[in-house]
Amino acid sequence: MKDKIRIGLTCGDINGIGPEIVLKAASSEVWRARHSLGDGGKNDVEFTFIGPEKLFPGSNGSGEPGRAVWNVATERPPEPGAITAEASMIAVAAIERGVQGCLAGELDAIVTAPICKEGLQLAGIPWTGHTEMIASMTGCKRYGMMLMGKGLRVMLATRHLPLRDVADALTQDAVLEAIELTGEALGQLGVENGRIGVCGLNPHAGDGGALGSEEADLIVPAIEAARAGGLNAIGPVPADVIFYQALQGSFDAVVAMYHDQGLGPLKMHAFDCGVNWTVGLPIIRTSPDHGTAFNIAGQDKADSGSMIAAIETAIALAKRARNDGTAE
Repeated sequence: MKDKIRIGLTCGDINGIGPEIVLKAASSEVWRARHSLGDGGKNDVEFTFIGPEKLFPGSNGSGEPGRAVWNVATERPPEPGAITAEASMIAVAAIERGVQGCLAGELDAIVTAPICKEGLQLAGIPWTGHTEMIASMTGCKRYGMMLMGKGLRVMLATRHLPLRDVADALTQDAVLEAIELTGEALGQLGVENGRIGVCGLNPHAGDGGALGSEEADLIVPAIEAARAGGLNAIGPVPADVIFYQALQGSFDAVVAMYHDQGLGPLKMHAFDCGVNWTVGLPIIRTSPDHGTAFNIAGQDKADSGSMIAAIETAIALAKRARNDGTAE
């Protein structure tokens, strides 16, 4: 039904915890408790499971409205804990189907379960992760990776790079784009004139050039350009204090220069409910902020809290987009 928010849930790597957390997060009990809107207990969300149909028993023909499966054909059963090319190919096929569904208007958003970068490499798949993959599938050139949880919001200026490559990859344009995307994201979340704290790259934000020149050469000019464009960007702020300041209310979001600079604090603060949101896409895509957890796959031990938070975020973004008449 068109009045329902239609969420596609991809299976992720079938040898990890993806199918388990998808089923747990979308279970009737969880959703009736968390998302009934007072209209006689009717749910306003329609779930579509995307992956091998045999992984989602009871989803079709269960007598429950608003639950279906888009099957990704495979004869291989899961091998819990194994890193295989086949599992990654299945995961990518599910992602492609979900993206197609969003672009075609069949879904309002997709929430993607974790995939394995090593498996992608084994399969010869050219992307380093979901973010770059879905951007390519949607033809999007300008996008960003925002992580959120328990009031902390973090955008990354560079994403999945070896640490030794970060300084060379960091440019004024990359920092400016991350700040601009953060401003757009805050607007979509209803935060007007949001305060954007920008990390330094080096210890003590370069210490006046004694510990590196990237702040003066790249980051400060990007902040000045963002401010000239009307954004409330502040910094560069040393990374060892900026997240504490954000949690104290000084910033509405933080732009980090590299992956672990931003994700380390975010996961320390909100590991059980962190959400990854790809900003800038023509579709809405979120995911839990954790990996495949191969070590506990197939043991019914996985916590679905982060997946639930990712679904809630996707629903909120889809509702806002529907009310605004926009695509994201």
